[in-house]
Amino acid sequence: MERMLGVTHNHCFIVLFFISLSPLGFAQYEHWPYLPGYPEPPPQVYQPPQRPANVPKIQLRLAGQKRKHNEGRVEVFYSGEWGTVCDDDFSIHAAHVVCRELGYVEAVSWLPSSKYGKGEGKIWMDNVHCNGKETTLAACTSNGWGVTDCKHTEDVGVVCSEKRIPGFKFDNSLLNQIENMNIQVEDIRIRAILATYRKRVPVTEGYVEVKDQGAWKQICDKQWTMKNSRVVCGMFGFPSERKYNTNVYKMFASRRKQNYWAYSMDCSGNEAHVSSCKLGNHLNVDAEKNTTCENGMPAVVSCVPGRAFAPSSHSGFRKAFRQEQPLVRLKGGANTGEGRVEVLKNGEWGTVCDDNWNLVSASVVCRELGFGSAKEAITGARLGQGMGPIHLNEIDCTGFEKSVTDCKFNTESQGCNHEEDAAVRCNIPAMGFQNQLRLSGGRNPYEGRVEVLAERNGTLRWGTVCSENWSTVEAMVVCRQLGLGFASHAFQETWYWHGDVSADNVVMSGVKCSGTEMSLAHCRHDGADVSCPRGGGRFGAGVSCSETAPDLVLNAELVEQTAYLEDRPMFMLQCALEENCLASSAANTSITSGYRRLLRFSSQIHNNGQSDFRPKNGRHAWVWHDCHRHYHSMEVFTHYDLLNLNGTKVAEGHKASFCLEDTECEADVQKQYECANFGEQGITVGCWDVYRHDIDCQWVDITDVPPGDYLFQVVINPNYEVAESDYSNNVMKCRSRYDGQRIWMYNCHIGGSFSEETEEKFDHFTGLTNNKVSTR
Repeated sequence: MERMLGVTHNHCFIVLFFISLSPLGFAQYEHWPYLPGYPEPPPQVYQPPQRPANVPKIQLRLAGQKRKHNEGRVEVFYSGEWGTVCDDDFSIHAAHVVCRELGYVEAVSWLPSSKYGKGEGKIWMDNVHCNGKETTLAACTSNGWGVTDCKHTEDVGVVCSEKRIPGFKFDNSLLNQIENMNIQVEDIRIRAILATYRKRVPVTEGYVEVKDQGAWKQICDKQWTMKNSRVVCGMFGFPSERKYNTNVYKMFASRRKQNYWAYSMDCSGNEAHVSSCKLGNHLNVDAEKNTTCENGMPAVVSCVPGRAFAPSSHSGFRKAFRQEQPLVRLKGGANTGEGRVEVLKNGEWGTVCDDNWNLVSASVVCRELGFGSAKEAITGARLGQGMGPIHLNEIDCTGFEKSVTDCKFNTESQGCNHEEDAAVRCNIPAMGFQNQLRLSGGRNPYEGRVEVLAERNGTLRWGTVCSENWSTVEAMVVCRQLGLGFASHAFQETWYWHGDVSADNVVMSGVKCSGTEMSLAHCRHDGADVSCPRGGGRFGAGVSCSETAPDLVLNAELVEQTAYLEDRPMFMLQCALEENCLASSAANTSITSGYRRLLRFSSQIHNNGQSDFRPKNGRHAWVWHDCHRHYHSMEVFTHYDLLNLNGTKVAEGHKASFCLEDTECEADVQKQYECANFGEQGITVGCWDVYRHDIDCQWVDITDVPPGDYLFQVVINPNYEVAESDYSNNVMKCRSRYDGQRIWMYNCHIGGSFSEETEEKFDHFTGLTNNKVSTR
């Protein structure tokens, strides 16, 4: 897992140079630390397997339209030229051989039919048969070099594991035969040199160093360019580079003997990773066979952090800022810097189709939002489906655009649907937030009592968080801070998780988060004046985290189409009266001659997320509802409100409870939940729950409301009882005009679907934008 890979600098990695575009080590992420007092295992010495004498030397690379560094079209350098491999008879065993030859532990999968684009030149291998134990792909049997009946539409690709073979050293004996060799280094870092930068988080300036045969080495700056700096900064989560004071570094370099890397880098500046850069010239070697950098010094980068990560003089980062209205946003991601890509066009947010979506275009999005380059370009709506229009398709960026809207693209999205929504995972700076928090006592790393590192009387010590008013919103911040995805539950009692006894004391109380913070310390809290009547220990706050979450969205168009008024006799509303579905004045209405005026509408609630929506309460806590003749698993699932244009409720808010089931599903999705016979309740991903307009309590009682212009609002999961990947789309608003006899419902839309400017006009507009009468 990515969060487990990282920058502890005592791990032994080897610098590799070869043409592959495979990934670097994940230097900006933290390793799981070894327990204090336990030495880390000694570095493994890699023993390259012996190549049989009759097997030719080859070189491999992963090429094509890639969405991660450790995947691509398999290309083979043989007899002086590059060629591809046909997918006929290719297997996972052959993929393992390819990945191991490139320095990865194993293959994850392989893809036929030129999934990474068609290659050029010869197809060197066809009908490849490997047993998985070969030392090189050249040792596997095939039809013979260049003997094939395939076309480039059958070029095979592989996805390798992110884990590298420890201490792997690539055979670079073919280096002199291949021009434009790409760089592949196992680890890279920015090492702060000046005292001012050594104290800052994140590190934005220092030497660029690569690990070569177990030793960190500097890079000679004689051929170093700002393009190289841009790529390195992007890898470490910074959108851009800047100039620095060379005189200070010259003075510093003159005092110390340097240990230089034998090569230079040659980047064009739009690479997402230095593994895509070319290997530059070989440096001169002195009489003692040491690499020299005559009249030069170690290369330095100075990076510009995005606003959310910019160091401040007080705490090392800025907590919150109000951004200008962006043209791009990320939605539905668990962690900072990841999510579904949405763009603003004509005041309305829409998604991007994943056709041709790759690392270069994804990096433009990441940099535009103040992150570094893209770590992964994600396809197939893997971070959830969006709503509304699909604005862009077939995006083609050079990598230097200020905004993804400046790239070439196709506005026609024919053939695209929301199952193809593009997403991205960006490189973000290492802020160290995950070291300030831990989960203790859980059955697995994804759950436990929350313990924070706090300063008390001048010393840092671990303690618990007061669970008073602890909710899913706060739990979301904890899971994000630890890189564990979304919160699945928030716990106010944790007696069943035996945490560290020395950390029982409460060190943080009054925590109230908005849900977007990167660290629990950024949320409002009591500071040093801790107040927690129940105390810590068994009442410490706890969380459980999950890599996926549901995302409920109401069909706004259906509300607009189905809204109507009904005058219903009071004698038909006794069940609804008992269940508090009517305004309080209904208690004084005559049962024989009275009636109530009801604004009725249908609710169709979709789960567009990545996991099923399940009620918080188990069956033992479900409530039988006589009106509907079934059990309700959530007593407050939606709020139905009619507001005046000042935002004040004019019809008493009706809190609707629901039985959750799969009424309908997309074509390839199976129903799982139904209310009948005390069945399991929930909403499956790709399904929707429909509460029809003619069901009891599916209304707002407007008997006492005078004619006028109003806002109609529905809020799903209003108390955040169940975790979702995006709460902003849980609100649905409509403009409404009531003339005393009829009601018009118009401009119904989901929260966050329009620009802030359009939304403000909607809330304060006094006249009708159209006089459409909703059909029903």
